[in-house]
Amino acid sequence: MTRSRLARALVRWLVPRSRRRRIELALAAIVSPILCLGLAAALTPLPPELATADLTAADPSTVFLDRHGTVLCEVRAKDGTRARPVRLADIDPRVPRAVLAAEDKRFYLHPGVDPIAITRAAGQALLARGIVSGGSTLTQQLARTLVPRPRSVVGKLREMALALRIEASLSKPRILEEYLNRVAFGPSLRGVEAASRFYFDKSTRDLSLAEAAALASLPRGPTLYDPRRGTDLLKRRRDRVLERMRAARLADHEDVDRALGEPLVLAPRGSGLGIPHLRRALLGGGKGIGTDELAGRATAITTTLDRGLQREIEILAVQTVERLAPRHVTAASVVVLDNETGHVLAYVGSPDIENEARLGHNDGVLAKRQPGSTLKPFVYGLGMEIGGFTAATILPDVDLHFPTPDGDYHPNNYDGRFHGPVRVREALGSSFNVPAVVASSRIGPERLLARLRDLGFASLDRSARDYGVALALGDGEVRLIELAAAYATLARGGLSVAPRAVREARAATGELLPLPAPPPRRILDRRAAYVLTHILADRHARLATFGENSVLELPFPVAAKTGTSKGFRDNVTVGFTPTVTVAVWVGNFDGSPMSGVSGVTGAGPLFHDAMLAASRLSPERDFERPEGLVDVDICPLSGARPGPACPHRRSEIVPRETSLATCDMHERVRIDRRNGLRAGPACGDASVDVRVFERYPPELVAWAENAGRPVAPRASSPFCPEADRVLPSRLRIAFPPDGARFVRDGALAAEEAIRVRVDAPSEARAVRLLVDGRAVVLTPPFERSLPLVPGEHTLVVEADGASSEPVRFLVQ
Repeated sequence: MTRSRLARALVRWLVPRSRRRRIELALAAIVSPILCLGLAAALTPLPPELATADLTAADPSTVFLDRHGTVLCEVRAKDGTRARPVRLADIDPRVPRAVLAAEDKRFYLHPGVDPIAITRAAGQALLARGIVSGGSTLTQQLARTLVPRPRSVVGKLREMALALRIEASLSKPRILEEYLNRVAFGPSLRGVEAASRFYFDKSTRDLSLAEAAALASLPRGPTLYDPRRGTDLLKRRRDRVLERMRAARLADHEDVDRALGEPLVLAPRGSGLGIPHLRRALLGGGKGIGTDELAGRATAITTTLDRGLQREIEILAVQTVERLAPRHVTAASVVVLDNETGHVLAYVGSPDIENEARLGHNDGVLAKRQPGSTLKPFVYGLGMEIGGFTAATILPDVDLHFPTPDGDYHPNNYDGRFHGPVRVREALGSSFNVPAVVASSRIGPERLLARLRDLGFASLDRSARDYGVALALGDGEVRLIELAAAYATLARGGLSVAPRAVREARAATGELLPLPAPPPRRILDRRAAYVLTHILADRHARLATFGENSVLELPFPVAAKTGTSKGFRDNVTVGFTPTVTVAVWVGNFDGSPMSGVSGVTGAGPLFHDAMLAASRLSPERDFERPEGLVDVDICPLSGARPGPACPHRRSEIVPRETSLATCDMHERVRIDRRNGLRAGPACGDASVDVRVFERYPPELVAWAENAGRPVAPRASSPFCPEADRVLPSRLRIAFPPDGARFVRDGALAAEEAIRVRVDAPSEARAVRLLVDGRAVVLTPPFERSLPLVPGEHTLVVEADGASSEPVRFLVQ
């Protein structure tokens, strides 16, 4: 006889027939639901979220930290929650113990549904005629989180079936890990790690026992126990959890006593502004900040920002826009770089990303805008390397015309005046436009564009022919981050280091993501870079334009440059110390002009304050002067070595191998004091004064006369004329150049003209200009406008029997 038959026979013998039927029905009533629940569990599919052990499938949020590890902001997951996946092995063991004590102390004993807990909850509900405690296991809570159910008996049964399915498919540690990562631990907080970071600003591996118990208290009522609404309820709940841990021997008696006495202290909230533009740029792979797109790849991004500096710059940008609002300024952008590493220390794309009226969603650090005069240092730097320029080189600042494919280009200075012969130091320091265009034309737009692209100006994507010589004045659009990087290259003595805004990025698994960086490259000659730096830091060199005590003056060495685009649409100031570079843009994102705001009144004050703030991060020091540079005395008018007639001298820095000529722009002339004319040998010393005059090359004579410079008289005294003075032989067509081509605008053809300029000896009273053989007499300053007539034309100039080389040009 089998054992089962024996049992049934025993039951029939011991139990009367009248009661046997009732027992069988009772057993069927108990076993049937269990069998049905088991069958339902077998037919219930495992949620796809649990099909893989990859925690990234939990859709984490992304947290941004500053370079010191302080949280700057957090980008929530797709479901709107903060979520930080964490492995069970990386959590302090006290945290899961506290959760088990709070929610499911028989977790390791039940199969997903706890009959004891259900029976207890049912009994309490019958006695109290209402729900007193829940009977849900930890696995059931996970099931309810993954597959929400209606609050009904059927819904509860489905939850239990899914819990059984989960238990049959996953190990207990895996279930506990999923629970800790997926269940709500606060309003919009998914998982214990996110809650730990949000409430205590630390990882779960660094929590105290009291903090672990506090977090374990939250799943019971994430909103009810939210400590941001007050800590009294949570503290009472925490203390009950601690006592449960003691009773279940999940924590030592002494540890619980200490935890009960620990106050509940929350971490302070971070900055409200939260680097919105940089965050967006990093997630989307913004150009120029040294990283590929991080969205969907990184859950923890440690930026290079300094949180204190970032917050200060944000406030300064807001104040600047408020100050300039009456002058139609609605936006400002700032970027600060660490020179040694290229790290971005502060990044403000706009003062308020939420301000739709001011187009605050635009990022002025990455937007393309005209840089104005801020490209000039790189023009002169290239001239020093390939054009023989030094800081003492003289360039003409006079009324000049340059041929372009679109017609005649006629640059003017910001102050509306011309300054004659100016040294490179003055031209750059005071930001004169004409000398920069002259330098650009001498070195060639192609070479200049190639140099700018080497410096990182990838935004300059048109051809050199499109930009022309006006590229020297910012006639092209660049990004503020590119401008900052180029100036940081100057600060490093010509060594280029790509800007970077991320120190490290980690995936949800904790794995470090690769952040490849190009190696440093030498772009500029070290000595040329220092000379440019010395000029940009020279307050005397910029006096002519900026005056005394300008915003570019700071209590420590700073090299700085301003720039204003055409029509006052863009306003830039950029500069550096030996340790940091600051670049500032002020304007309007819609491209509308500001009301008379220049670099020194718009971006300049913000640059000044931002540089003061940035300088606090590192000690002040002087720029390091490289070997191979010497100080020499020069004549400030000619940039050459002083001659015997030079009345003034100035010290200048030049490469050691530089060979300077002797000044020929000063001369001693005998003057008949009776009439102020030149005195020949026949005049005795009693009637003659020897005076020092300035002598100019032909292209500067007209300017010198109009400016009232002390030039020697041309005529001789009738009492003692000079004998057979020979005129210098230089006679040429200064503009247009030979081979120039001009294209007429059909709508303006009747009005278009070019300005012909002639270089003639300073003594010449008049010259004859031959236009296609027809003579026109010119007097100083030897210029004339000629209408643009289609066809080929020839120009020749004659004076005192001498003729210039012919110049031919084409009008189309």
